Amino acid sequence: MHDLETVDRIIQKFEEKIDHPQLFEKKSKLFTGVDLGTAYIVLAVVDEVGNPVGGAMRFAQVVKDGLVVDYIGAIDIVRELKTKIENDLGVKLITAGVAYPPGTSKGDQKAICHVAEAAGFEVIATLDEPSAANNVLQAANGAVVDIGGGTTGIAILKDSKVTYVADEPTGGTHFSLVISGAYKIPFEEAEKLKLDQAKHPELLPVIKPVIQKVASIINCHIQGRNVEKVYLVGGTSCFTNIEKIIESELALPVIKPKNPLLVTPLGIALGAKKVYE
Repeated sequence: MHDLETVDRIIQKFEEKIDHPQLFEKKSKLFTGVDLGTAYIVLAVVDEVGNPVGGAMRFAQVVKDGLVVDYIGAIDIVRELKTKIENDLGVKLITAGVAYPPGTSKGDQKAICHVAEAAGFEVIATLDEPSAANNVLQAANGAVVDIGGGTTGIAILKDSKVTYVADEPTGGTHFSLVISGAYKIPFEEAEKLKLDQAKHPELLPVIKPVIQKVASIINCHIQGRNVEKVYLVGGTSCFTNIEKIIESELALPVIKPKNPLLVTPLGIALGAKKVYE
C-alpha cells in the first residue's frame, strides 16, 4: 500500500484545497467524486494525474443507511456544492464518480447515480465505498472498513483485488442514539456533542459497546479470510481512539489515516479518473 505518511499527505492536501481554494489554471481534465453520506455530503475533485484540486462538504440528512430518503434535498445540496467548487476553481465540473455501501440493491445504486446526474454531472464510475477508499490507501491485502453514519462497509483485498464485500447497518447514527439516551438530549444535540473532540474521552465509555458491536461485525466478515490488517475510513472512524478499541477486539493491527471522512470521496474521484484512463 501507500505508506500511511503518503496517504496522510494526500488527505492533508485535499483538506487544504477545501479550506483554501484557488483558481485552477492548468489545462487538465477534472474528475469529481460525489459521496452521499448519512451525515455529510462531500465532493472531491482531482486532476488527470490524481492530485486533489478542490472539494466541498456539507452536513446533510438526506441519506439513511445508504439509501437516498430525500431525493430533491440530495440533488439541491450536490448542485450547490458543485457550483461552489466551480466558482472557487473557475472551471466547469462535468465528469463524476459515485459510490454506494456494499450490498446496496441495483435500484438504490441507480438512485445515487440519478442524484449526481440531476445535479449536472455525467457519471462515468460507480463503485462500492470501501473499494473507493482503497484507491487512496492502495492496500494490497487486508480489510478496508468504511464506518459511515448508517452502515459499516467491508471490502477484503487479496493481491490488490477485492475478493469479498459486505455491509451491515451499524454506524455513527447508532453512536448518536446511544449518546442521546444516556444524556437525555435530542438526537441533533447528540450529533453535535459527538463531533466535539474535546468531549470524546467523556463519551467513550457511553459508546464503547457500539464500537465493540462494529468490531464484532468486522470480525464476523473477516473470519477464515486470512486478514492480517484492517484499515479504517469513513466519518465515524474520526472518533478519537476508535481504532484502539477495534484493534483490541480483533487482536489485529488497525490502521487509521488522518481525517478518515475524506478518504472515500477522494477515492471516488480517483475511481472516475481510472475509468477515463
